[in-house]
Amino acid sequence: MRLTRRHPRLVAVLLCALAVLAARPADGDGSHTPGHGSASGVGAEVARLYEEAATATERYEAGLRAAEGQRARARELEQRLERERRETAGLRQELGRIASSQYRDGGGLPLTAHMLLADDPEELMRGQRVVQKAEATLDKAIDSSERAEARLARDEAEAAAAWRRLEKRNTELAALKQGIEAKLESARWKLQGQADASVAAGACRGAVRLDQPETRFSTSWVAPVETYELSASYGSGGARWANRHTGQDFAVPIGTPVRAVGTGTVVKVSCGGPFGVEIVVQHAGGYYTQYAHLAAVAVDQGDRVTPGQWIGQSGTSGNSTGPHLHFEVRVTPEMGSAVNPVSWLTRHGVSL
Repeated sequence: MRLTRRHPRLVAVLLCALAVLAARPADGDGSHTPGHGSASGVGAEVARLYEEAATATERYEAGLRAAEGQRARARELEQRLERERRETAGLRQELGRIASSQYRDGGGLPLTAHMLLADDPEELMRGQRVVQKAEATLDKAIDSSERAEARLARDEAEAAAAWRRLEKRNTELAALKQGIEAKLESARWKLQGQADASVAAGACRGAVRLDQPETRFSTSWVAPVETYELSASYGSGGARWANRHTGQDFAVPIGTPVRAVGTGTVVKVSCGGPFGVEIVVQHAGGYYTQYAHLAAVAVDQGDRVTPGQWIGQSGTSGNSTGPHLHFEVRVTPEMGSAVNPVSWLTRHGVSL
């Protein structure tokens, strides 16, 4: 079963870009056809393009919200004017009924003659005042309706002009967003090509220091990636592994920043074998966390890391079916000593 969990910290940077780009998420470990190409600083370029894509997406979505606000205002104006039209029509109908009644009762005689012939002149005057009041109310309603019609025409013209401006702006923003995303897609596979070359050579290129945004965490432990879908879980069986699956997989696109789950020391940075590019971090209490199938590393062996710090970028290196992060918790730095990472994170206050 695949679950989705959204975390608040870096969603503004990643959510929209990840949703748009075809990331080919993986269900677990397996064979993979490597990407191609390489360029220096591609990891930093991918991180920068993620931020640019997210900024463009935010501006584009803000434009869509503004356009929807214009449409909502136009609908509200139409509904208000329709109510005024119905009220005016009702008043016209009521005045017509009163006038018709007056004509039937008194014909075309002047008011003075009606008063001389009436059994109750006071009642007649009261009726006349009712007619006058109805006429005044109708005149007021007609005047209000005419002013409302003029106001609506003006507002509709302004709304149409604003809508045209928004449409032009949104078209420009959409083109900008698509251009950034195309560059990002290309850069991601260049980054993966570097990782595949490193794995083939059995030697890492070295850390690419990423300019990550300032983060403040209220907890000592965090999830290894910000936005993700859970795929293959700890203990899963199947043809992909000789034994049962030893970690928890997070399906994310290539280049997604990978975070240290807690304070610790990097004890291993490796670029060969079935895990491809991997990092192992030692934590207090005798536990180790592993981050595998990466496209790039942002730390070196011996570095001290803090909760949420970017230590690498996800990829699909090594024995992998597609872009994802393989995350393990171990009692030694080596494979074969894994424990359930989901339960371990839960005990440390991190719910996936």
